[in-house]
Amino acid sequence: MSKEKLTIGEVSKPRFEFRTFGREFDVAAYLMSRLSVPVPRKVWERNSEEIYIVSKTNDVNNTKIRDGKMDIKTFVQEVDGLEQWNPLMKGEFPIKADTLKNDVFPAFKVEGLPTLDKDEYTLEEFLGMVNNHPDLQAVNVEKERYGYMVNDTICEYAVVYINGASLVTVNSESTEIDDIKKTIGDLELDGVENINYLQAIKRVIGMSDKKLAN
Repeated sequence: MSKEKLTIGEVSKPRFEFRTFGREFDVAAYLMSRLSVPVPRKVWERNSEEIYIVSKTNDVNNTKIRDGKMDIKTFVQEVDGLEQWNPLMKGEFPIKADTLKNDVFPAFKVEGLPTLDKDEYTLEEFLGMVNNHPDLQAVNVEKERYGYMVNDTICEYAVVYINGASLVTVNSESTEIDDIKKTIGDLELDGVENINYLQAIKRVIGMSDKKLAN
């Protein structure tokens, strides 16, 4: 069976991903830039401001908000240390109370859900409910992302600010596990821990006592 041809910046079937976070990945970033094939101009550099909702009791549903839109992805499986995530829910603010009750808050896996006495809620109202819950926290994440394509895998080097704390991340993702493994080796990242955004954010804000990769 032939491999799926990935196009950076476009939707494909669910991909596997290696990602890690730390203080610096200068060597990996340099190798990524040298090994990459040409990529579309639109992914050369991308900047965004996002809000992640993290929960003390959840590590399998990743919730983020960007430009007034909510996106929840759910963990599917891990194969050879690589993670696969699928879309779980997409929504937009103002958001219906039924959506919050049936889809959003259950994804956080917390008890003591807020009383919803309106038909819909603005982003500000939703964030207020989140930050009033003892097991939830809204975290501001700014990203400066630089896109590449190495070994037919979609790659990225990014400078990330988590509530203002600066760190960097590198990743490789594809539908093909062997292509990611080759890229990890080519970027001299063998043995480096695979850390997703949820884990990295929790480590930075003190919700986890684990360290980053370096």
